[in-house]
Amino acid sequence: MIAWRSLIFISAVFTLWSLALPPSLASPANASVFLEDQTWTELRDLIGAGTTTIIIPIGGTEQNGPAMALGKHNVRVKFLAAKIAARLGNALVAPVISYVPEGTVDPPTAHMKFPGTITISDKTFEQLLESAARSFKLHGFKTIVLIGDHGSYQADESHVADRLNAEWSKTPVRVFAALEYYRITQRAYVDKLLAAGAKRSEIGTHAGLADTSLMLAVDPSLVRKDRLARTPMLNAGDGVYGGDPARSSAELGQLGVDLIVNGTAEAIQGFVEKQPK
Repeated sequence: MIAWRSLIFISAVFTLWSLALPPSLASPANASVFLEDQTWTELRDLIGAGTTTIIIPIGGTEQNGPAMALGKHNVRVKFLAAKIAARLGNALVAPVISYVPEGTVDPPTAHMKFPGTITISDKTFEQLLESAARSFKLHGFKTIVLIGDHGSYQADESHVADRLNAEWSKTPVRVFAALEYYRITQRAYVDKLLAAGAKRSEIGTHAGLADTSLMLAVDPSLVRKDRLARTPMLNAGDGVYGGDPARSSAELGQLGVDLIVNGTAEAIQGFVEKQPK
């Protein structure tokens, strides 16, 4: 009898404790950092409780050599954005933008020479980012962060941030083009790979050891491991630019994951701290 009374007491205490929690903590659904996973009322409550940073992850749909799937950038940026949001503690992640500038169609340039790559104009891309940012401003977000996994539109991110920040200068809302996210992949990550024994000739600029290792650390299902030992074609005809993915590994990729998550989170925190209170 005493045991049952104890259980009833503990259950009652737990129920009261749960009811006292803010909505963002009381509801298991809100454990997700993805905007898409929230209901509108859950989102309203999260914003009201101080989750006022939204990360817009930008990917791209393009060829990634014979060993990596077309959705590499989209899967990778969503994964890393979630890690960054969790590190920040007061941020959510918007749906991935997967349609980005990838070159021209007529004549086909850059990755558009390979089947599966999708492109839009820089103007359309910037309008898309602006519309998303205006939506988030309307709903109460104060810091709108752009992170891009692809090098072709880094300048576009800055253009959008500069225009909207000038327009919104008398409001508390700011847009941050977190270019550090991409810069890390081109500098600090490369240095880490070299220190770990990788050769500069292997690292490459696209679909080489650096790129492929990062994908293996994020989602190995998108990498065809049996195709990593490549037979190079003339003029990067197989879509691998300036590198060799044969020795790629998740362990090497994790070096990049840690650098990107920590470095980008710190950059976002620094930007927020500089804003007027």
